[in-house]
Parts: sequence; structure tokens; C-alpha cells
Amino acid sequence: MRQISMRDAINEALHLEMARDPRVIVLGEDVSGGAGGTSGQRDAAGGVFGVTKGLLPKFGEDRVIDTPISESAIIGAANGAALAGLRPVAELMFADFLGVCFDQVFNQAAKFRYMFGGKTSCPIVIRAATGAGMNMGAQHSQSMYAMVTGVPGLKVVVPSNAYDAKGLMLTAIRDDDPVIFFEHKALYPRKSAVPEGDYTLPF
Repeated sequence: MRQISMRDAINEALHLEMARDPRVIVLGEDVSGGAGGTSGQRDAAGGVFGVTKGLLPKFGEDRVIDTPISESAIIGAANGAALAGLRPVAELMFADFLGVCFDQVFNQAAKFRYMFGGKTSCPIVIRAATGAGMNMGAQHSQSMYAMVTGVPGLKVVVPSNAYDAKGLMLTAIRDDDPVIFFEHKALYPRKSAVPEGDYTLPF
């Protein structure tokens, strides 16, 4: 079986699910691929960690949406899109910034199902890069698992390899409740055996 990196496995899951379901959108800072130092070239890098590369030319600006540097706006917009019938995958460049948008996550996305008596859902996936050891600042190196695992209404996913990352991402996007999908930065280049095509792993 082929060996691919965790970065490529998540990218492949996004490609597969966006092709399968036209309701899936991706939004966040630089998800169209600029990542700052590329002189404005679209899809040059695929975001700060290269995970969204290739999505823009395939699915267009209506489904691959660059946002301002405002985590509250990113998650707020994703919440609204989810309530309107879309299935947004929102990228936070760094999990540390969950603190900035915590109201949108904790008091809004996680509570909608209960606040509306089960008559609505919030199928949002929040992708967040996590972990230290990458020569990044203190505000870009934290692991926020404990902060969110006790929040009623949230599902928290932390894949450890490429096989799990692909299957869990497909499961997360298809889930009708909000999912926080932590991606450890040090694991992005690590390779493991990953099947081609569609498969899911249960939560």
C-alpha cells in the first residue's frame, strides 16, 4: 500500500469530500494558498502548512474562502454557514487562537443542538494546528486538548498518523455536530500506509 504524509492524507480527505458533497466549503486565513511569502501567488503553498493545496483551482473561490485574520469571524461565519445548510471546514492556523473565538465555539456551535431542541445541527469542522517543537512562539505552540474535551456538544479528534487522519477527517465532515480536529504540526510530514479512495473511522 502507498505511503503518504499526514498533511497529504488530510488534503486528500478534503478533496474527496468536497468532490462528493457540494455543501462542503473550506474557509480560513490563506486557505487559498498564499501563506504570506509567496508574492500573492494563489495556491502557491496551500496555506501555512500546505494542507489546502490544490483546493482553490479545483473548487473555486465560492468554496475555498480566504478570511481576514479574525478567528471569531472565521468560526462565526462557519457557524452561520452550517446553520444555513452547508458543511464548513474552518481552519485556525494555530490551536492557540481557540481562546480568541471561544465564545463562538463554546457558547454557540457546541450549544445549537440543545438550544433549539434538536431541530437543528451545526456540522462544522474546526481544523487547528497544535503542538510545540517547531521553533514557533509561545502563542503558537500550545496543546489545547484539555480546554475543549470537557465542553458539552463538542467532539474532539487528535489523529496520530496519516491513516487515521484521512478516515477521521471524512467522518468529521459527515458528522452533524461540531468537531475540533487537532493536527500536530510535527506529524504533518510523517508517512504511513493510507488506502486510496473513501473510508471512514468511527468516533
